[in-house]
Amino acid sequence: MAWAEKHGDGFRVRYRLDDRSIFTETGFADRNEAENRATDVESDQRRHRFTDPRLAETTIDEWIRQWSDAHRVADITWATYDSHILPRWSGTPVGTIARIAVKGWVNKTLRPNMADKSTQDILVLFSMILGEAVDEGLIGANPCRKLRITFEDRPERPHATTDEVDALAGRMSPDNGLMTITAAYTGLRWDEITGLQWTRTHLDENPRIEIDPKFGALHEMKGRLELGPPKTPASARTVHLPPFLADELRAHRDRNPHTRFVFTGANGGLHRRSNFRHRAWLPALTGDKDKGWSPLNTEMHFHDLRHTHETWLIEDGVPRILRLVRFGHKRKDVDDLYSHITQHMIETMLHALHQRWEHDGGWTWHENPAIAPEAA
Repeated sequence: MAWAEKHGDGFRVRYRLDDRSIFTETGFADRNEAENRATDVESDQRRHRFTDPRLAETTIDEWIRQWSDAHRVADITWATYDSHILPRWSGTPVGTIARIAVKGWVNKTLRPNMADKSTQDILVLFSMILGEAVDEGLIGANPCRKLRITFEDRPERPHATTDEVDALAGRMSPDNGLMTITAAYTGLRWDEITGLQWTRTHLDENPRIEIDPKFGALHEMKGRLELGPPKTPASARTVHLPPFLADELRAHRDRNPHTRFVFTGANGGLHRRSNFRHRAWLPALTGDKDKGWSPLNTEMHFHDLRHTHETWLIEDGVPRILRLVRFGHKRKDVDDLYSHITQHMIETMLHALHQRWEHDGGWTWHENPAIAPEAA
């Protein structure tokens, strides 16, 4: 039962909850508005669609803890909570998160400070969390739905030619140069290649890299570097190496016989993305007149070496199913599920990559006194 009654200068609605306690909603301007709300409450209770309003007082902090306890939450996801969601919403009851407030947060706080893709990822996570709050009866509707925010289409990313990859690598120290070559010829992500250990790098008659499902990636969170799982379950995979790259990695191992990680910065330290970008990557792209280096594909990011590898494989006619598995992408289409990788496919792909190196690449690393070792 629900009823409306006069309260101060306005009206309020009162009704009994399942435990027979009386709950009060205030702030109705006139009796008609209050009586309409009372009718809605009775209707929802009768149809078993009523949401206990006390649950809506659960703070977003408490709900995220409950939500994460029921899910496998990666450290990167926790970093998203800490860096973006909680600074705005910490202490806020889930029932008071208004749709217009979420829209303002996205447009005024997130979008001016990050790419639309990153903003969209944060909003999707927040919507997922609040969507389950709806499912659990904490709130009646998800305030993240139907925000009508138009995100910009992601621009097509640049890719490099074989000559450009060689030039980039040649402008770095030998070890960073080889890391760049390895990324271009394998498609490994940044966190996979910087977290790569020799125990997972097999250089025998079947050269390959194994991306470990638990410790196959190096994550940087709040300034701390630690090994953890790669981006997705499909990212735990085998990446076969063309013969030339296996040879170069053997020579690299001989030069660095006591390191745990395949690629390290100065003094054997772990790579940090920002340090590598500013001390090695950007100088190689922007060039140096004194060294005779002209600017080279200046909009390219390290991740675009992954786009580069995909482009090369397409040019070489590598089947889609092999590309999906090599990149650690999930099989989505029916054709993907019914396709299978053969040894012949792998050998043909590796031969094409080796030929690309021999015909268009083949640059050999030499210690260059003009290139100082980049710090980690």
